[in-house]
Amino acid sequence: MSKKDKDIQNQVNIKNRKASYEYEWLEKYTAGLVLKGTEIKSIRMGKVNLQEAYCTFHKGELWVRSMHISPYEQGSFYNHEAKADRKLLLNKRELEKLKGKMEEKGLAIIPTKLFINDRGFAKLNIALAKGKKLHDKRESIKEKDMKRELQRQRF
Repeated sequence: MSKKDKDIQNQVNIKNRKASYEYEWLEKYTAGLVLKGTEIKSIRMGKVNLQEAYCTFHKGELWVRSMHISPYEQGSFYNHEAKADRKLLLNKRELEKLKGKMEEKGLAIIPTKLFINDRGFAKLNIALAKGKKLHDKRESIKEKDMKRELQRQRF
């Protein structure tokens, strides 16, 4: 197996760990991504950051913003921009439902996980979420600590 084969993976599973801490997820969706040029190669190498990403509506379409996909190292002048806006692909019914819920106060659409499905397409799990208060965040930390302690006691 050459070095090139080791770098490019078929199974990519990039999570936004900060999202579960900052937000309470109400509904989850899986959306396709419209990618340009060398973006899929960078995704397969795992060079993606979802920490600051969020989703917005523009002209009736859902777009993900501030998702950082590093430029492909072997790319030439056809390389992509790192923080370009990318269109998300959802059914019209799902888009209308999300747009209606977004108009409610305090809700946001955030990307939670980026993966490549079995057909080789990049998919993005998004969640309709509500921001947590400080005391909710403390409860989340306590629950994680308790689960960790239970796991340690079992072994």
